[in-house]
Amino acid sequence: MVENNIYDAVNLKKTSLKWCSISLADVVAHGKRLEASVYDVEAKQAHQIIKACRYPLTTIGGKEGVTTSYTCARFKRIWVEKSDFPIYQPSTIVDVKPVPDGYISHLTKTDIEALRVKKGQVLMTCSGTIGKVAYVSKTLDNKIFSHDLLRIECKNPTDRGYIYTYLKSKIGNKILLTNSYGAVITHIESEHLALVPIPDAPEEIKEKINTLITKSYELRDQSNEMIDEATSLFIRELRLPDVTTFCEQEQGSVNTFSIRLSEIDLRVDASYHIPEVDKLVNYMRKYADEITTIGDERISNKIVLAGVFKRTYVEEEYGYPFLGGKEITQLSPVTEKYLSKPIHKARYEKELKVVENTILVSDRGTIGTVALVPKHWDGYAVSQNVLKVIPASDEIAGYVYIYLNSDYGKMLVRRQTYGSVVDMIDNHSLSAVQIPLLKSKDTQKKINELALEANKKRYEAYLYEKQALQILNNEVIFAK
Repeated sequence: MVENNIYDAVNLKKTSLKWCSISLADVVAHGKRLEASVYDVEAKQAHQIIKACRYPLTTIGGKEGVTTSYTCARFKRIWVEKSDFPIYQPSTIVDVKPVPDGYISHLTKTDIEALRVKKGQVLMTCSGTIGKVAYVSKTLDNKIFSHDLLRIECKNPTDRGYIYTYLKSKIGNKILLTNSYGAVITHIESEHLALVPIPDAPEEIKEKINTLITKSYELRDQSNEMIDEATSLFIRELRLPDVTTFCEQEQGSVNTFSIRLSEIDLRVDASYHIPEVDKLVNYMRKYADEITTIGDERISNKIVLAGVFKRTYVEEEYGYPFLGGKEITQLSPVTEKYLSKPIHKARYEKELKVVENTILVSDRGTIGTVALVPKHWDGYAVSQNVLKVIPASDEIAGYVYIYLNSDYGKMLVRRQTYGSVVDMIDNHSLSAVQIPLLKSKDTQKKINELALEANKKRYEAYLYEKQALQILNNEVIFAK
């Protein structure tokens, strides 16, 4: 017998029903299906809301639209180990600091220069996971992206932030992803934008929103520059050469090596004992004050590995916002997943909850993706596929993040990988990752301060974008 019904804790609020009217023609067009799931109710409502707003409607694309857009021609990539042409995948446009997917050769049969995105463009993923939107600022300017990305250029410069905000809003994005009948669009082409209505708001509102988005992206750029500066300080202090130097193998040599029994660490997998990692550690040892581990109590209070569990998702107002491993690289991830508060409260408090300056490390699949939790994620639930490093204090949190996020830190984290089918690390293996403490405490402090200040700027960037979305919703979309 259950003494307390956990569902009693749910304070149900009165919410409007999800409904819409469907014409007989719609029913016939959908094969005379009567199930609600066949018709996207929210999409139909979104179209109705836009039609009812105060301002006249225009379209995003088309001859009379406010933008022009294009995608690039398909091409076969010629991958190389290193070149002057790093290429980024479309999905990375939403990352606050994107990293390239690899490098393509100059022999690739395409106009590589045409693949570069330009400052002021609005970018949109148009295949796979469609409708993700980004604004090109200094961070993305001149970067090479694959063909499968819609480049949107506004005819009026003050429309850039407005278009970006509209496409990022719940109503605008829902309209983008569906046609007027509520059918889901599986691929977006330039011509689809001619069918996407947008309110033609007054210039002063557009300019206000554009200014906020511009400021938001300027702060993201500044935060990325601070991360780069902190990483450079770390590298200079330890006199580290390019990480590839440690991976170079003598020409003609066979990749074999021997290990002493005293160095086996109860690991018999060759990937753990690769000499390149030992070379890096020995090199850092020469210039560091000392080499310790992430599990050292001076570095972390604890490392949390959440257990696997069956998730119960609920509506937003009844749940904890839930982030997966792929979302931790984004500034303001859009989640539609909310874990039930009464069902998952104990696990949330013990294993899933994160607070500002917690360090997140992906622990399976793509190992070693690192994030520093910003203020606006405080209280979020993060997937069990992500390790949570609780730093010993804010005086070390930023430094640990910079180290783990560097190529050198990632090299040592990935050394700990185990698993035959799905690569994994756990809290014990991450605890054993070696980390150098610098001789110059002033430099180490500076690195830490830069990282924390960068995290604050990202929070400020989030607030500017949030303000822009609020203005759009209150003064445009829902304005009667």
